[in-house]
Amino acid sequence: MENEQKETATLAGGCFWCTEAVFQRVEGVEKVISGFTGGTIKNPPYREVITGRTGHAEAVQIKFDPKKTSFEELLYIFFATHDPTTLNRQQNDVGTQYRSAVFYHSKEQQETAQKVIKKLEEGRLFSGPIITEITEAGPFYEAEQDHHDYYNQNPNQPYCRVIIDPKVRKLQEKFAHKLK
Repeated sequence: MENEQKETATLAGGCFWCTEAVFQRVEGVEKVISGFTGGTIKNPPYREVITGRTGHAEAVQIKFDPKKTSFEELLYIFFATHDPTTLNRQQNDVGTQYRSAVFYHSKEQQETAQKVIKKLEEGRLFSGPIITEITEAGPFYEAEQDHHDYYNQNPNQPYCRVIIDPKVRKLQEKFAHKLK
């Protein structure tokens, strides 16, 4: 009965460690799983995905309570905490596996993603056009265990300090009202 009230969002915004760290801190988000989606082979291992040959994106699957936070709110956080204007790249992470994508689970999610992108582009919040792909969700493959909760378990690791810390700070500054 309780699961009926939960929804799923699947988002790719570069390295999944970054996206996971951001959404773990959002009110209404109950679970964030790092993994892969949008590719051509079943159960791809990380070492294959990072070559870019599988077609998968590093992504997170988010279970959330729509009574506490909406899919639209999640999207605004998503767009504010990564660069949706760069093709297959987030900072030093380069390749199709780091593309910006919304993998929608319903017609409503698809329409919401289109609406949010339109609003953001009309507001000219970014230096270039948003190139985030909006694609129907397909199979999602959970990443190996050592990729889960990475930022929280390795806060002093250089990648976490240089790349993830600024994204978490941006969340805290722009969306303080949505923090757990």
